[in-house]
Amino acid sequence: MPGNNIFDIPIQNLKYFGEAAVKKLQKLKIKTIRDLLYHFPYRYEDFSNFIPIADLKQTSQATIRGTILKAKNTRIFRRNMVLTEIIIEDDTGAIKSVWFNQPYLINQFKPGRQLNLSGKVVLNKKQLCFSNPAYEITSYGENSYNKKETLHTGRLVPVYPETYGITSRWLRLGIKPLLKFASQIPDVLPEEIKKIHYLPNLSYALSQIHFPQTLEKAQWAKRRFAFEEMLVLQLFMRLERLKLQKQTAPEIKFDEKLAKKFVDSLPYKLTDDQKKSAWQIIQDLQKPLPMNRMLEGDVGSGKTVVATMAAYFVALNSYQTAFMAPTEILSRQHFEKISPLLKKFKIKSGLLTSSEAKISDGKTTKKELIKKVAEGEILVIIGTHSLVQKNIKFKNLALVIIDEQHRFGVGQRAALTKHKTIPHLLSMTATPIPRTLGLTIWGDLDLSLIKEMPKGRKNIITKIVAPSKREETYEFIKSEIKKGYQGFVICPLIEESEKLSERSPEGREVKAATKEYERLKEKIFPNFKIGLLHGRLKAKEKEKIMTEFLNKNIDILVSTSVIEVGIDIPNATVIMIEGADRFGLASLYQFRGRVGRGEYQSYCFLLTDSVSGKTGARLKAIESAKSGFELAEKDLELRGPGDFTGVRQSGLPDLAMASLTDLKLILETREAAKGLLSVDPNLKKYPLLNSRLAEFKNRIHLE
Repeated sequence: MPGNNIFDIPIQNLKYFGEAAVKKLQKLKIKTIRDLLYHFPYRYEDFSNFIPIADLKQTSQATIRGTILKAKNTRIFRRNMVLTEIIIEDDTGAIKSVWFNQPYLINQFKPGRQLNLSGKVVLNKKQLCFSNPAYEITSYGENSYNKKETLHTGRLVPVYPETYGITSRWLRLGIKPLLKFASQIPDVLPEEIKKIHYLPNLSYALSQIHFPQTLEKAQWAKRRFAFEEMLVLQLFMRLERLKLQKQTAPEIKFDEKLAKKFVDSLPYKLTDDQKKSAWQIIQDLQKPLPMNRMLEGDVGSGKTVVATMAAYFVALNSYQTAFMAPTEILSRQHFEKISPLLKKFKIKSGLLTSSEAKISDGKTTKKELIKKVAEGEILVIIGTHSLVQKNIKFKNLALVIIDEQHRFGVGQRAALTKHKTIPHLLSMTATPIPRTLGLTIWGDLDLSLIKEMPKGRKNIITKIVAPSKREETYEFIKSEIKKGYQGFVICPLIEESEKLSERSPEGREVKAATKEYERLKEKIFPNFKIGLLHGRLKAKEKEKIMTEFLNKNIDILVSTSVIEVGIDIPNATVIMIEGADRFGLASLYQFRGRVGRGEYQSYCFLLTDSVSGKTGARLKAIESAKSGFELAEKDLELRGPGDFTGVRQSGLPDLAMASLTDLKLILETREAAKGLLSVDPNLKKYPLLNSRLAEFKNRIHLE
């Protein structure tokens, strides 16, 4: 086997991997030796302690070593099953072991052979018995036990992410022979970094992460790979930041009197957090360096008015602002809020989506609006991804504001910022990001936080509701609608799924939106106007339903998760979430944010019959959390970072993902990246690290 580019050898070139296996491994994204060696176990079974057969008890796990006395296959016709049975003995006694529907095992289990068994000991007809244990032939009939290294028993046994037809046992057999070539693989981590941070060499780390001698050594190896992945991420972030600092952006002049004029014109008082965030943004805009700031705040905390203040100053300097939102209805709502605020100062704003074009001082067509934007007459343009179409040109774009920034692709953000001078960038999100994630995913991105809610805004009362309280909840919803308010009912599915057959894997009922809509309309709320919204509807149909709901022509909207972002209904006071345990905490948080947007007391009901374990802890966290920030930290603790921030699809490797909660590792890798780039900005002394970074740039899709 060649030693130079051993990592790049396709697995189909290896004897062990047939055509069928190669296809199956592609589902696990395994194509080369590198992919296979970096396919790490997610846990280990501790099969290291051997127990004499006489000492076995009915227990969860045990490992024995013995000789096969008898072996047979028995067909059980009424259950359409083949039972493979063996009797194994050691010096202290004998025990039976059974396997189900694996008749081929009989070829391995010849009397006289010695083997290890690791697994569950159960009581069968008042006798102890192994049920479907891991097995390993250790000797094929010799008188003495062969001391060769075991893979599946008698040790810490790696358990891997699997796919149909690819088991952990099969992966262990494929990976083990490759580890002898690990010393030929170049180590990307510089020697000085390994010494400073006490990290093992690559070859040792690979052997210990796959077949560890102890759990401590497995953790040491895991930390080494997490460090490697995180260091590459930190280098990428730092270089992006340095690249940005070399570019110039328009300098926006600040006038304190005009700022006061804007604040005084608002129909409400700004909170201290809003004032502080606005000032941080204004300070950035005055610099010739492009701003790269995230404005983070709970649903309804008043981020839009802070962003409008930034657009106001940009317009006073005769520059343009592009304000992007993920949906047409949200773009329209932003336009309806922003344009009156700017109109007082004779600043023209426009709305451009795929279905409409508007300007703040009269009617227009899309063609006219695009022309006015190109001529610089419209200073604030609000819209969806329509703003990045090729035919739209800005005369002097100085600020890009992106609402719910994680909803946009990198390509869309890049298209908005490809201009002569780089515009300032302000991202807004209502999904709170814990500090560790902010530090890691966005590197040194500047962060402005709005934690304070506007005065008069009431906390949303959130309750976990058992199925037995369903009717009571319906009665409460009726009482809210009779008062003139509106409500939502959220379902996990659009229609009945054959696979789920209206049952979740745990056997609980799964509500389908179409069926639930019919049931609620006919049986539960026959006197109210019910609407249905789901992702399979065409964009125009969705817009029509949302507009009807906004205009109070619908009392209760039955919906799937399509309403997660992009609807502001101040009159909605109640939301009922069916199968709440089937949604992630991020989604539940966004659903809850659909109510409580006005001054009225609002309610969120989480319907579930699962209140135990992690699921229960997740639901209890949203029931008690007073803010999204509190919730984000809890979710990070319960589920890890991927679900909450959407970075699961970001291209980040699994170990880097898992390490996003490890603040110590984040800070160590940041310092290491800073140190390497300060003495060698182009990483010329570290070609292996540089090439890993280039690979990462091709793969990453951070948003």
